[in-house]
Amino acid sequence: MSLSTNPAAISPPPVVANGDALPVSGVRERILDAAYDLFSRRGVRDVGVNELISRSGVAKASFYRHFASKDQLVLAFLERRDQQWTVDQIVSEARRRGETPEERLLSIFDVFADWFARDDFEACSFVNILLEMGPGHPLGQASIDYLAKIRGHVEQLAEEAGLRDPENFSRSWHILMKGSIVSAAEGDRAAAGRAREMAGWLIAQYRG
Repeated sequence: MSLSTNPAAISPPPVVANGDALPVSGVRERILDAAYDLFSRRGVRDVGVNELISRSGVAKASFYRHFASKDQLVLAFLERRDQQWTVDQIVSEARRRGETPEERLLSIFDVFADWFARDDFEACSFVNILLEMGPGHPLGQASIDYLAKIRGHVEQLAEEAGLRDPENFSRSWHILMKGSIVSAAEGDRAAAGRAREMAGWLIAQYRG
């Protein structure tokens, strides 16, 4: 059989990770899965590249083939966190639970209440990394940008509810969101309910 007709000869070899063969497309996801768990619970500086490589079970060369630096991996983690946490868990679930725009806004804190009650509650990675790295660091700035996206979702809900000055409303609302997360991290698992009550007052102030 000629080389051109031998599939084994023309197919790229699988990537071997600590003795396990992985398709190339799976290596990046394996690294990112490990990073998601570590970064969301421990932040950035406490997690080293060697631990990421060990946890993901890939070779060092494979790691750097997909992520030239740890910072690049953190940026990929933040992108995934935005999709899985902000969009899929918070915004989508709040929209599902509320029948009206105002109810959807308030449902954000109902979702938070469930989140705060979990044994694996890990607080907000965007706030954690911003405070850890500072606003002048590229990772801190990226966290600021993702926090702004959260306000954008709130602003859209405020517009749908017909509230006046949706931008300023979203900033005040976001303070309640972030404050409740910090309070929950301190141990106040009823923080979401307290924030929800204040959120109702805020909506009343901004009704058209």
